[in-house]
Amino acid sequence: MPKQLAFDLPVRTSRERGDYFIAQSNAVALAAVERWRDWPGRKMVLTGPEGSGKSHLVEVWATLSGAEIVPARILTEDIVAPLAGRHVAVEDADRIAGDDAAETALFHLHNLVLAEGGALLVTSRLAPSRWGLDLPDLASRMEGTTAIALDTPDEDLMSAVLVKLFDDRQIAVTPPLVAYLAPRLPRSLAAAQDFVARLDREALAEGKPVGRRLAARLLDKDGTGTA
Repeated sequence: MPKQLAFDLPVRTSRERGDYFIAQSNAVALAAVERWRDWPGRKMVLTGPEGSGKSHLVEVWATLSGAEIVPARILTEDIVAPLAGRHVAVEDADRIAGDDAAETALFHLHNLVLAEGGALLVTSRLAPSRWGLDLPDLASRMEGTTAIALDTPDEDLMSAVLVKLFDDRQIAVTPPLVAYLAPRLPRSLAAAQDFVARLDREALAEGKPVGRRLAARLLDKDGTGTA
């Protein structure tokens, strides 16, 4: 049977606080973000493995605080100056280790934001002591910052995220399908997002509904399918 054309239509997504699902893996981190005005020194480091939900939590904080979100990899002195005194979230700070210019820019951003009354949230995959920073002054400031960890998503969180991802694409799915997928997908929110997108594309291309049979076939392709 020939496949139908599948178009990449816009996906309706929402990353507000009401869309953030609380589970054992993220409850402590969410509580810390919601109490951001009480952060020691007005700063915090949020750590967690790839796909644990750091970016969503950053967006929750940005909504609460009006913060600016900046990827660490684009930090330069020109970007830092206008952010003085504002609330700022810097994502993936561990990825700039060894980049002298970016490390220096983050050091200056840290000082400017805090000196003028702003708050700073920094995310990374690892604890600051494991970043391998070359700039001693930046390393000491990051290692002296309160760190909160996000754990790998548990099955309950994966289930809730799958429901939201399907809803974002306006796909009606049954609870048994979600219960089938949650324990079989890699424990990563990014993996869930990728799988739902591929499942949607495959269903559109084949003109079939999103269901367990199609999902099982994709899981088999990934080497994660089981009966």
